Amino acid sequence: MHYHRRSVLGFGAAAGLLALPGCSSLPGLSLTEAVKRLLTLSSQNAFAELMQPNGFFDNQVARIAVPDSLGGSRATSIATALLRSKPVQDRLLMQVNRAAEKGAELAAPIVAETIRNMSIADAAAIINGGPRAATSLLQGELGNTLVERMLPGIAGGLRLFDNEIINLVLSQATNVDFSSISRDVTDKVGDAIYRSIGEQEAAIRANPRATNDPLLMAVLGAGKAF
Repeated sequence: MHYHRRSVLGFGAAAGLLALPGCSSLPGLSLTEAVKRLLTLSSQNAFAELMQPNGFFDNQVARIAVPDSLGGSRATSIATALLRSKPVQDRLLMQVNRAAEKGAELAAPIVAETIRNMSIADAAAIINGGPRAATSLLQGELGNTLVERMLPGIAGGLRLFDNEIINLVLSQATNVDFSSISRDVTDKVGDAIYRSIGEQEAAIRANPRATNDPLLMAVLGAGKAF
């Protein structure tokens, strides 16, 4: 419970960075500003879901799979039969997804800062692109930054194996490399975050009026007119 409270509190600060600027009038159609607002709102919505308790675990788009070296679907001799048993796998699945929540807490302000400072060479191409074109732009802009910044937090979360049975099983398994496991989970969390942002972007594009944002409604509602 304390962990989830920290997640919510952490998101409170991140949400301030992700908040959309007020817009009571529409002084002009700025496609660059429209892309940034689209990404801001998509990110805000995605993180609001992911940073809830069990936000990754309960999300079919974002759920993180157990690494193969911990008995995942393609595990080989590394894992014992007990490690691959359903009760232990269920605990491990919950653990990696709780660690993912810590990653999202660290990622939110990084994404917000990147969106705020990014330059967009061809905003019209993004507006007229596919349903996740802006998310792809964001992913390219961040490169490996998101994963590298999330890694320490996720690694810390993965160390909190609080179940004696799992600790016992892991002590019996050979060649369990927690550094590689942490990297594997962090890579998956990064991909899950982009999938979630992309899903929110697609939803906004499909129904821009739901945002109540005059600029997004004007630009996205106009179709491919630029």
